[in-house]
Amino acid sequence: MSELNSSSLTPKFLLLNGIPGLEAAHIWISLPFCFMYVTAVVGNCGLIYLISHEEALHRPMYYFLALLSFTDVTLCTTTVPNMLCIFWFNLKEIDFNACLAQMFFVHMLTGMESGVLMLMALDRYVAICYPLRYSTILTNPVIAKAGLATLLRSVALIMPFTFLTKRLPYCRGNFIPHTYCDHMSVAKMSCGNFKVNAIYGLLTALLIGGFDMFCISVSYTMILRAVVSLSSADARHKAFSTCTAHICAIVITYVPALFTIFTHRFGGRNIPHHVHIIIANLYLMFPPTLNPIVYGVKTKQIREGVIKLFFKEKDGFPMK
Repeated sequence: MSELNSSSLTPKFLLLNGIPGLEAAHIWISLPFCFMYVTAVVGNCGLIYLISHEEALHRPMYYFLALLSFTDVTLCTTTVPNMLCIFWFNLKEIDFNACLAQMFFVHMLTGMESGVLMLMALDRYVAICYPLRYSTILTNPVIAKAGLATLLRSVALIMPFTFLTKRLPYCRGNFIPHTYCDHMSVAKMSCGNFKVNAIYGLLTALLIGGFDMFCISVSYTMILRAVVSLSSADARHKAFSTCTAHICAIVITYVPALFTIFTHRFGGRNIPHHVHIIIANLYLMFPPTLNPIVYGVKTKQIREGVIKLFFKEKDGFPMK
């Protein structure tokens, strides 16, 4: 057990155990996670670079995509390097305050990712339902304010996690059966009453995820009505094709999240604990890894931008 402060029963450090029951396979498990992390960093940083340097991509849709890429690469960087240190070097020790900081950034960036997907849905709604007013509605100041509001919402709602968790007394040891500091994984180590943490965590999930999913659903309902009302089949296909990459991003993000929530709430006793941990890691890794690939494959402008950028650099022409 870690040394405890006698007045507050706060541990100086915690030990992240990785994936309980699969310690012997940590090296093998680390390989796909390492590959996914490298793919996520290269793909998202490449998207941000492309959007910032290609004038044809200086549009609201791609500004939001750049924000999503920045959020994704920051999210996986918050957890994966530490997880690989556990798998490769058995470096399990983490300072208690550093654990709280990691917990905050994991949940804050997850909420930020959800908010950006909601903003992207509203962007598609304006583009399809009000195409003539698109550039006047989604101006650069509006985009900046929307992104800032999404960030502040996530910070304001997640910040109490830190204080609610730090106030608890810890006297059940300092071993966390996880690869990173998750809110409830840390709170469950307490020998005090963490019911407030559980209730606030559920309310936050509803306020962020529930609200964003509601806005996304309303946006796509209005988009579907607008697309169906178009007289030309070609126009319907063209309008809806602009949404396919975003729909894939929504599925990639929310399906693992919902699966994680439902398995914890309703299948916790039937599913082995190591499966929960693997799912929790995949939930954080799938969106950052797959989003750049999906947008690269599904978005014509990005494909053309990659080709244009590649040939400019290959031929030695200066970038504009």
